[in-house]
Amino acid sequence: MNTSPRQKILIVDDEPDIRELLEITLGRMKLDTFSARNLTEARALLHRETFDLCLTDMRLPDGTGLELVQHIQQRYPQLPVAMITAYGSLETAINALKAGAFDFLTKPVDLTRLRELVATALRMAAGGVSTTIDRRLLGDSLPMRNLRKQIDKLARSQAPVYISGESGSGKELVARLIHEQGPRAGQPFVPVNCGAIPSELMESEFFGHRKGSFTGAVEDKPGLFQAAQGGTLFLDEVADLPLSMQVKLLRAIQEKAVRSVGGQQETVVDVRILCATHKDLDAEVTAERFRQDLYYRLNVIELRVPSLRERRDDIEVLAAHMLKRLAKDTGQPAARLHPQALEALKSYRFPGNVRELENVLERAHTLCENRVIETEDLRLSEGNCAADGAIADLTQIDNLEDYLENVERKLILQALEETRWNRTAAAQRLSLSFRSMRYRLKKLGLD
Repeated sequence: MNTSPRQKILIVDDEPDIRELLEITLGRMKLDTFSARNLTEARALLHRETFDLCLTDMRLPDGTGLELVQHIQQRYPQLPVAMITAYGSLETAINALKAGAFDFLTKPVDLTRLRELVATALRMAAGGVSTTIDRRLLGDSLPMRNLRKQIDKLARSQAPVYISGESGSGKELVARLIHEQGPRAGQPFVPVNCGAIPSELMESEFFGHRKGSFTGAVEDKPGLFQAAQGGTLFLDEVADLPLSMQVKLLRAIQEKAVRSVGGQQETVVDVRILCATHKDLDAEVTAERFRQDLYYRLNVIELRVPSLRERRDDIEVLAAHMLKRLAKDTGQPAARLHPQALEALKSYRFPGNVRELENVLERAHTLCENRVIETEDLRLSEGNCAADGAIADLTQIDNLEDYLENVERKLILQALEETRWNRTAAAQRLSLSFRSMRYRLKKLGLD
């Protein structure tokens, strides 16, 4: 006989019919419910009881659901809270997610969707998530400590997350950790490179197709949304999606349902969306290459992954880990970095980030003599050597203005190259306004 205590849900809504509907549905799920009609009653119940989930309406007689979300975030941060909003109030739902809500429901409440949300939230409340984040995301620099905290917080939410960062910085690993730390950890994680799918096959790849729907469709095939059912769909390089596909993706996310190519009915899907790109999505929206409505739907919360240049202190521990793994993979004795080689790595700009560090060490591990990696074994690109901020000897400077102008030109060109000549993104990289960037380009003859 199971004698474990039943999980408890707090329902906050001033409409008796809604409260009764939720109480009956949750009661059939063998859950105990407590109801509050307003913010004051909800706070009192939270003070007296320990809950596993809170469901709150947005509009309450003495305040708002957002106030309750903020109250719970401050005093009961481990308690998932879901917002119930009026149909079509997407902006309200997004504000709730940004404030820390786990997820949201729209009125009239879809009971199937309610049961899925509750089941997911209770898995999280039960604490059944992995704790491998420190072993997977190496480095103890301040940017990495902050990144781990953000991953831990975002894993407890169902909000869509836009992961920004340079190529090779580890955006897919961050997406996997958000998935693995959260309540969907036992369900599929499906990564897809949006830039690698031919445009004519995109709809079929994302939503599936029915047999005979087009030439070559010899059997029914589920799409990526169906493959990720109950789990997470990671859209890498989402900025590469053509506009026609962006419209269809937006509808699938909003309706939480997809229709396969050649199909007559929609299939409900329960998928968390994470996306990433090395491009500047704001600039893509401004240039009308990316739909603004889809941008707002995907970019509920932005998580920026730092470049390797921003965490040089982590290079030593990253290199040691990579060399140890290379030794294990090749069956050779582990190589070690000569102190001068390590300093060369720390002063290198790494435009390719962690991925480039890995490639550099793999090559050096093969080329080095006596299992010691010297500076020349690294074969670093000279254009990216000489650390940021390295100052020339005074005897090398004939004219200070010419020298500073040359440094400025090099930094601006480097920023432009790293952002694929996107002026807006390059200006942001250098902490310049777009107007200031335009002036400098003209002054230096780079426009």
